[in-house]
Amino acid sequence: MTHMPDNYEKVTPHAIIVEDEESLSTIFRKAINMAGYSVEVFANGKDALERLEDLTPQLLLLDLHLPLVKGDEIIDTIRKNPAFDKTRIILATADARFGSHIESKADLVLIKPIRFSTLKRLATRLNPLTLN
Repeated sequence: MTHMPDNYEKVTPHAIIVEDEESLSTIFRKAINMAGYSVEVFANGKDALERLEDLTPQLLLLDLHLPLVKGDEIIDTIRKNPAFDKTRIILATADARFGSHIESKADLVLIKPIRFSTLKRLATRLNPLTLN
């Protein structure tokens, strides 16, 4: 474990969730928040991309099938930008075939339905404050 100086302040890591189904985004928000992140939720890819112009989150939880801008387009956009090199990406999709096609661009691919406890546990593992 790395020793931190006495004046080191732990900054709450930030997560962005992009999910167009409100019931799922509520569940995802609660799980990610319980994993130690501050959370913002967007219901479409366009709004998420606009926010990503101003913010580099530590975690991006992303549905693939989104209105306006699809999840794979968001991944391609941020993976080209070195500012997002440390951003961890969790894909959440009901499309197992497409999920496997794009999994090399993400840190995790989760097939819906996703259990609350599973998402919370995995997000906790990706939290930079819990990594050794």
